[in-house]
Amino acid sequence: MAALKYAGLEDTDSEEELPPGWEERTTKDGWVYYANHLEEKTQWEHPKSGKRKRVAGGLPYGWEQETDENGQVYFVDHINKRTTYLDPRLAFTVEDNPVKPTPRQKYDGNSTAMEILQGRDLSGKVAMITGANSGIGFETAKSLALHGAHVILACRNTSRGNDAVQRILAEWHKAKVEAMTLDLASLQSVQHFAEAFKSKNMPLHMLICNAAVFGAPWSLTEDDLESTFQVNHLGHFYLVQLLEGVLRRSSPARVVVVSSESHRFTEIKDSSGKLDFSLLSPAKKEYWAMLAYNRSKLCNILFSNELNRRLSPHGVTSNSVHPGNMIYSSIHRNWWVYTLLFTLARPFTKSM
Repeated sequence: MAALKYAGLEDTDSEEELPPGWEERTTKDGWVYYANHLEEKTQWEHPKSGKRKRVAGGLPYGWEQETDENGQVYFVDHINKRTTYLDPRLAFTVEDNPVKPTPRQKYDGNSTAMEILQGRDLSGKVAMITGANSGIGFETAKSLALHGAHVILACRNTSRGNDAVQRILAEWHKAKVEAMTLDLASLQSVQHFAEAFKSKNMPLHMLICNAAVFGAPWSLTEDDLESTFQVNHLGHFYLVQLLEGVLRRSSPARVVVVSSESHRFTEIKDSSGKLDFSLLSPAKKEYWAMLAYNRSKLCNILFSNELNRRLSPHGVTSNSVHPGNMIYSSIHRNWWVYTLLFTLARPFTKSM
């Protein structure tokens, strides 16, 4: 087999016997992986058989799974008062070698965040998510935290942010989650937030720019900018600039900007083809909520593309993503007509 030949040990006797220098380990989710101490690498396939495995069933009575300071999973036997890095369930593994599907087959409109992260061990990773107290942001934060990541919930409302933290802890009391105050409608708040995070001396492996307003009436922020443009785009733009150094030092790292397909239904250029700055932060008489949202989402994509061009050589990638059409969350709360439309569309769109 290719894996066997790669290991250079095709002449050993037992297919299940690990070659010298290899160790069998498990993730939090029960997937078996193999560590090579000589080459300091890990892989999912057995180095001799090429098989993938997962453990069957739960931990025996009296056992508990823990994670050490290096993110390594270990096991505590409370009855016999001992600890071990060897998963007691390894005696009961089952083969898991399905035919590898294409990405379109593997993930579709019914996939959940928990399913996509299945088998991932994010211990030691730090993720920051704006607008994480509800909707898409909360589901993302919960999924990352339940897979071992240390998650920062960057929320405008501190109380709601803390409530979101408690909801995640209720599912797994050892989750590493915390809420920090961030108001994207205030550039000063963005600056204070970035300074507070930097003072923690933590890495940052994932920055997810998720927070947004939709269908909001015209208003100016304290920085005299139209609120939809500042919250959806400019606040995130400034946040990434302030945290760029942390991201680069944490590489490999990534920025994910939650945009929308609605970016296609607008323009930010004037009749001569030049960027029209007055369209980005329009006066009240020229404001239309839907167009303002679309323009902010177009800015998201242009920013993400350029950010990736500049930072990918330094180990920081950037991607923009369309989360799905008219997902029923709290984003439609600004006008009853939008709420009605989202309610009517709810049976035909992806569930939160």
